[in-house]
Amino acid sequence: MYKNFFLACIVCCSLQSSFSQSNMQEIKKASLTFIDSLTAFQKKRAMLAYSDTDRIKWNNLPVGLRARAGINIGSLSDNQRKLVHRMLSASLSSQGYLKATSIMHLDNLLNMYFDTLYSRKEIDDNTLKFLRDLKWSHQNYYLAFFGDPQKDTDWGYKLEGHHLSLNFTFHDDKLSVTPMFVGTDPAEYPITEYAGWRVLGYEEDYGIKLLRSLSPAQKKAAVKSTEVPGDIITAAESGKRLVDYWGIKGTSLNKKQQELLERIIREFVYNLEYDKAVTEYNKIVKAGIQNIYFGWIGENDETKPHYYILNGPTFIIEFDNNGGPRRQANHIHAIWREKGNEYGEDVLKKHYEAEHKKP
Repeated sequence: MYKNFFLACIVCCSLQSSFSQSNMQEIKKASLTFIDSLTAFQKKRAMLAYSDTDRIKWNNLPVGLRARAGINIGSLSDNQRKLVHRMLSASLSSQGYLKATSIMHLDNLLNMYFDTLYSRKEIDDNTLKFLRDLKWSHQNYYLAFFGDPQKDTDWGYKLEGHHLSLNFTFHDDKLSVTPMFVGTDPAEYPITEYAGWRVLGYEEDYGIKLLRSLSPAQKKAAVKSTEVPGDIITAAESGKRLVDYWGIKGTSLNKKQQELLERIIREFVYNLEYDKAVTEYNKIVKAGIQNIYFGWIGENDETKPHYYILNGPTFIIEFDNNGGPRRQANHIHAIWREKGNEYGEDVLKKHYEAEHKKP
């Protein structure tokens, strides 16, 4: 009996590995097809050295405030844009693909939104000029390759712009996928035919549901009485890292509450292509749902500033909705980070250590 069980586990792991490697080949193939479509000038912009420091940096600010490495969507032909979407489809699940492309589209709607406010005389000329100088646009998302997927063992790609940072790092048959940042402004679009559109609705709703499921004693452990952060604590330019665990530990949650905790995790991790998502989710589960801490700051009302964190042995998820008084908490920043392996840090470190030990 036990022998059959272990054989089944070995077969399952083998199949999962083969599926993951197959998916990595699909991403590589889609990447090479896109690269082949570029002109010589475009390749100079899009393809950077693997050692380039921009590979291990991310930012969520609009390009009017922070320039990006790589080539922007707006400078591509229609056919090249189609190939970018094929890359994203190979890298992300259907939900992840729709979130990423919706975040990009929201930048176009932001311009429409503030143009409407201007026409209503709710903002003045100076404010409108400042907002336009931020260069919100679907066209201002940048794609950069680090290393050459055709000939390099180590390579990666980044798609980044306002409220979106996707980072994929490849080493042999290993793939690292964090940091993965998503954000929306507005969190709920307020006007026109888009009124009510919430791109990151579940990330928010599941967090509020978990908070509201807690007993008074559990809330006392989970909720920190302090001002809601103006951004996620590990924001791109904060220089901060979350070392201490705080909040309520998974061991103090009942079965239904642990299931809500798992829903939040899946909502972030399952943005990835299915096989990679399963691999990453299983790593989190193996480290123990009971070892994850859930912490909350702020109100249990989506219209008021609030923040939550899931801090586990292998990962961190942060969510912040604090757009300030004018937006009344209608501006989301969220991130999933893998501890010790962002940009393939742990995988590459083990590889270099092994190479260094060779006689």
